[in-house]
Amino acid sequence: MSNIEYKYLNRVNTPEDLRALGKEELGGYAAELRHYILECCATNPGHLGSSLGTVELTIALHYVYATPEDRIVWDVGHQAYAHKIITERRDAFRGNRTREGISGFPRMAESIYDSFGAGHSSVSISAAFGIAKALEMSGKQQHVVAVIGDGALTGGLAFEGLNNAGASPKTDILVVLNDNEMSIDKPAGALDRYLVRMSTSRWYNTLKRRLWKGFAVIPPLHRLIRKTGNAIKQGLLQNSNLFESLNFRYFGPVDGHNIDELIRTLSGLKDIGGPKLLHIKTTKGKGYAPAEADPAVWHAPGRFDVATGERVKTSYAADRYQDVFGQTLLDLARHDQRIVGITPAMPSGCSMNIVMREIPERCFDVGIAEGHAVTFSAGLAAGGSRPFCNIYSSFMQRAYDNVIHDVALQRLPVVLCLDRAGIVGEDGATHHGAFDLAYFGCVPNITIAAPRNELMLRQMMYTASLMDGPSVIRYPRGVGEGVAWRDVAFEALEVGRGEQLTEGSDVAIIAVGTMANVAVAAAARSARSVAVYDMRYAKPMDEAMLDDIGSRYRRVITIEDGVIRGGVGEAVAAYMSRRGYSPMMRNLGIDDCFVEHGRPAELYQECGYDVEALLGTIEDMCAEKKDND
Repeated sequence: MSNIEYKYLNRVNTPEDLRALGKEELGGYAAELRHYILECCATNPGHLGSSLGTVELTIALHYVYATPEDRIVWDVGHQAYAHKIITERRDAFRGNRTREGISGFPRMAESIYDSFGAGHSSVSISAAFGIAKALEMSGKQQHVVAVIGDGALTGGLAFEGLNNAGASPKTDILVVLNDNEMSIDKPAGALDRYLVRMSTSRWYNTLKRRLWKGFAVIPPLHRLIRKTGNAIKQGLLQNSNLFESLNFRYFGPVDGHNIDELIRTLSGLKDIGGPKLLHIKTTKGKGYAPAEADPAVWHAPGRFDVATGERVKTSYAADRYQDVFGQTLLDLARHDQRIVGITPAMPSGCSMNIVMREIPERCFDVGIAEGHAVTFSAGLAAGGSRPFCNIYSSFMQRAYDNVIHDVALQRLPVVLCLDRAGIVGEDGATHHGAFDLAYFGCVPNITIAAPRNELMLRQMMYTASLMDGPSVIRYPRGVGEGVAWRDVAFEALEVGRGEQLTEGSDVAIIAVGTMANVAVAAAARSARSVAVYDMRYAKPMDEAMLDDIGSRYRRVITIEDGVIRGGVGEAVAAYMSRRGYSPMMRNLGIDDCFVEHGRPAELYQECGYDVEALLGTIEDMCAEKKDND
């Protein structure tokens, strides 16, 4: 795709500017907007494919609705780049997801046009219904639209929202179902097959379009149209419309790339009160041939050449932790028929696709449904399987009760693998895995492991497969330390036993997971004599090791890639106090705040637990005079 002159793009910085364009100019604007997204994402990577697919829809929504007075709630935000560009952030979009730049997701604090923040899936309908109900109660005549992707519709929260909103027939809310037959990976489950059946019933859709075109302008016939539509669907599909069963008026499917049709349809729907659902069909990656051809890869492709579609290949100095997980799970499954894998719609993101390629019958992609993933895993364990349930640390927050009630309370042997634990980088506050050590540390019956390198992740997975109760293994996004792990024989670790990595007499550093590598690097550079200990298991803690540290050292530092409040450092400090030890202590980690987006190195520095910050803490503690020194 060659460079183009932005004839329309530079004229539009607000929805009001957009509405000043003639309808005949919107197609040209759409082409320029799509090219601008490509141009920016080629050098500053982001979530590309979804937003390319919603360009025409975004234009139509802001053209028809009087935003920001009318509210648009975007589900997840992967599809909201065009929205950001139209709503006063055109120039700022070049710094999307960079430190101190705009977020890659909608954020209420960032813009009045972002009606609700969304970094996790399936929240839009519930949030939009809440906004619509509040406006209704205050007597305001404003429209509310929720835009949800078909992948997000697999989340239970989406159905809870539909069920609740459908029970309020006077509340004006429009749900736009963006059906592109993709989330990040190909969607799974009965709902996807249902949508395909709905959208491909040629007789039903042709007749419905004719009825709507002929009678929609006559208000008294709306009810007749609806009843006729239900009857047609009963006959053709042998099933009632799911959405109309929930008291949503269903319209569609509509071509989501036809701006004129979208504007005409949305304009008509504005005059119809109550809960409505518009089903649109789009193509993920629309308008860019490489993205259309491989939507999974181009969901977030990294840097690329716009003209050729050639992606800038990233060479890794070591294997990624997610690939260590995927290959190790396959190795384990080959030797133990009980082992199965479960993922909530992230087979490629967590590398469970490695197992799926060889033994697909023992892997389950349950859709974007984290709570179900955990309880389904609990059921598998109760039935005699050994499930490895892989969920990103941030997304596991959505399944917390399921872990407590369905797994931990019943002591079921479910292995919860938390990918993307700790700081994750440019996705920001909604995606950092900051809280898992704190929120799982207080749950009885659970073992919590944190590997410092690839080989330890492999051995911790093997150890967990032998355990009779629930376990958590948390590991970061990105590459490991370059430690050999492939084809290494499995060896069970002693659960709850730490390891001393360096000797020292001035300061003891107690590290969790990959922070042990940061501690070793700082110890090697420090002018002080520094001992480094790897906890390996955050729960149960190695009490013998802590007793030794408490009795020998006057200065103790804990470091973890997670929140300090309720984290491992505070647990260590509490243990020291209970045992009567009184070293000078410093707990390093994430303070009581949400960490914004940026490169991981920038965020570690900002949070005060990179190598330089650790060196400074060592020096400060050694320079500080203690009363009992």
